[in-house]
Amino acid sequence: MTAGDHEPSQLGRIVRPADYVRVLATPMRLRSPHFAVHHLVGRPLPLKRAMPRVVAASAGDGGGSGEAAAGHAPVNASLSTELSTGVQVGLPSGVDDLQDPGPPDLVETPTDERWLGLVVPKRHAKRAVTRTLVKRQIRHVAAACAPQLEPGLWVVRQRSPFDPKQFPSAASDALKEAAREELRALFDRAVRGERDKLKPRAPGEAPRKHKGKGSPKPQGGSPCAA
Repeated sequence: MTAGDHEPSQLGRIVRPADYVRVLATPMRLRSPHFAVHHLVGRPLPLKRAMPRVVAASAGDGGGSGEAAAGHAPVNASLSTELSTGVQVGLPSGVDDLQDPGPPDLVETPTDERWLGLVVPKRHAKRAVTRTLVKRQIRHVAAACAPQLEPGLWVVRQRSPFDPKQFPSAASDALKEAAREELRALFDRAVRGERDKLKPRAPGEAPRKHKGKGSPKPQGGSPCAA
């Protein structure tokens, strides 16, 4: 099985920016040197359907375009980016994959109980080929573990870049294997229901760096059938 292949699993895809905001607002559930996992119990927000525009033209009204009279929205109409609460919430800049269509098996269906979202910032993976490689590894590992994960919305984000001195190539087998092994260790812990205990930082304190050169090895074998 290649990195881009997936066994069929009921793993939906998070597509709405508002859902990313909801999940990323939760504390990190798990983290490793290069990745962080967030989880939110629930379902994606319902898709808002546009109400049909009905424009009634009075008999004496000679103005108005044919489009308006036919009830069509103007082609230059802008879409609102605000949430239903009226508060505009932005996602971190440099994220290029929130609307990534992904593989066909990650499309939302009525039977989905788990949804996956990916955040791979350009500041941590400057080359597009590297971002593609990382996203494929995330999907591959998540699809293998999906049946054993808790229901809800899962977002995996890359939190730091891979060392270019250790991985000079933008895409290589060594980088693929390193990312996959680290992600597998994270999802093994997620399947076991583990959570990292993160102490809150004092005001003005710099973020703590993860100590150690790699992710902890799972004990007793991997619960995910990769």
